[in-house]
Amino acid sequence: MRTHWGLVLILTLLIFVWCPLPASAEPEPIYYTVKKGDTLYDIAQTYNLSVGALKSANRLTDHIIYPGQILTIPTQAIFSRGYISRDDLLLLAKIIHAEARGESFAGQVAVGAVILNRLASPYFPSSLRDVIFEKTNNVYQFSPVGDGTINLPPDEKAIKAAMNALMGHDPTGGALFFYNPTIARDRWIRSLPVVTRIGNHVFATMF
Repeated sequence: MRTHWGLVLILTLLIFVWCPLPASAEPEPIYYTVKKGDTLYDIAQTYNLSVGALKSANRLTDHIIYPGQILTIPTQAIFSRGYISRDDLLLLAKIIHAEARGESFAGQVAVGAVILNRLASPYFPSSLRDVIFEKTNNVYQFSPVGDGTINLPPDEKAIKAAMNALMGHDPTGGALFFYNPTIARDRWIRSLPVVTRIGNHVFATMF
């Protein structure tokens, strides 16, 4: 009898570990660490929230916040647009972090904008995940997918950059490609019309 219950316990644990949560499960919150000079209004604007929603999520009774304080960003407000899931937001933040973690904030927003510009283009796949994981001649469009660095956890800056891109900010003016000219060897991408340069990346569009 002891062996039987031991087997049941093992099977139960395996099911719990390997079975994904249902789509209706409560998403994990996103956290923001308050910096010197931050205000509730500025943070709410960054994440497309109302100040009231931000205060309610953190049980704040006034507008006073302190550097180092960790705020919970309510995900249900972030995803009110309806066309992107929490998983897609985090995936966008991951590719931004992997491709541009050494770049300025504008440079990171620009990388996110390129991904979203591709999503809106008829020449690329119609889902965010498919855009990021697309292959050409069996080579991933984005090198972090191939080398695995896309699996690095995104930092706060990358998540904010993803949100800015999702809110329509596009420092590239509609670019569909980006590359680092010091390491890019592909002649074709170097032949594309350049739109702008931000940090170490050149941003380009199609002919």
